[in-house]
Amino acid sequence: MKSLRFSLVALLAFLGSAAFAQSKTDSIKVAGNCGMCKKRIEAAVKADGVTSAEWSAKTKMLSINYDASKIKLDDIQRKIADVGYDTPKFKATEAVYTKLPGCCKYDREGQPAQKPETHH
Repeated sequence: MKSLRFSLVALLAFLGSAAFAQSKTDSIKVAGNCGMCKKRIEAAVKADGVTSAEWSAKTKMLSINYDASKIKLDDIQRKIADVGYDTPKFKATEAVYTKLPGCCKYDREGQPAQKPETHH
């Protein structure tokens, strides 16, 4: 009987802790062009609370799974902008954007397109 009671208590504790985890999946539009962009964007969001992130150069969408009790979507978008890529809520600073490799310089909304640098 004690083992049954212990099992029930353990099960309830497990279910209770699972209810507190706020696992979310969101998609964010992230400007970028290529495989180098993909690596930078996905690396930028690796943080406590982020369980997976996948950016598509074709769709310009980042699919991200995260624990909303540990990190907020705004913080994720800010991390992306900090490495040079624009999101709907946060724009990369011009200083960070200009440091991107030429192939990674995307057309910025509201700004004239810049010619990508050529590699010699």
